[in-house]
Amino acid sequence: MNRFERSIPVALLAAGLAWAAPHASAGDFRLAAEGGAAWQTRNDFRIPGDGGTLVKLADYDSGPVPAFRATLTWDFSDHQSVRLLAAPLSLETTFTPAEPVVFQDLVFPAGQPTEAKYAFNSYRATWYWRFTPGAKWSFRLGATLKVRDAEIGLAGTPGSSVKDDLGVVPLLYAYARYQATEGLAFEAEADALAAPQGRAEDVSLKAVVRLSDSVDLDLGYRLVEGGADNDEVYTFAFFHYAVAGVRVRF
Repeated sequence: MNRFERSIPVALLAAGLAWAAPHASAGDFRLAAEGGAAWQTRNDFRIPGDGGTLVKLADYDSGPVPAFRATLTWDFSDHQSVRLLAAPLSLETTFTPAEPVVFQDLVFPAGQPTEAKYAFNSYRATWYWRFTPGAKWSFRLGATLKVRDAEIGLAGTPGSSVKDDLGVVPLLYAYARYQATEGLAFEAEADALAAPQGRAEDVSLKAVVRLSDSVDLDLGYRLVEGGADNDEVYTFAFFHYAVAGVRVRF
């Protein structure tokens, strides 16, 4: 995958922001920045899916690795919103396989240090409906289109080989919030869908503290899990995040 192809998700996100800004009024936008650490409890891959060697990367390095994301939300009507999200994730580790590893067109020998690179960058556009809130509870439901920019690579004694993938995945979006007090809320948010070709889940549980009419802080847990199993690739990963963030309304 060349540099132009990898720039497409970023360009689409920037175009969305440029289009939305002239149409918004004060208070319609919310910008959220999240940072934290991610641990992998599963990161299994076999490439090709039917002929490669299974590598369990989490057995060699569980993390943590830094993780960040940014989200822009536009409430364009009384009940409807659009959310744009960028969530990059990458890690590099060196492992020594106990047996030869067949990876695409190369065979990495046993007992030799091998460098692995794993990247799973996610760019999403979501439309959702905001249901009329109750005294304590509020809910949202919608749909997400996720641009998946993924890469798995190995490098070592015989050379280097990279498997990358750029594709669009549809997901369902759901959100629930409980307003415990005027300044404290608890929320759950999810993008998820499963199909015969694979599955993807991104779920967060957070406590949200209101600092002012325009600024909130949040703290919580996030899980990202999913993968695919076909002739071309077998890959499944499970990441756990400890996260904190800031949200600004403008």
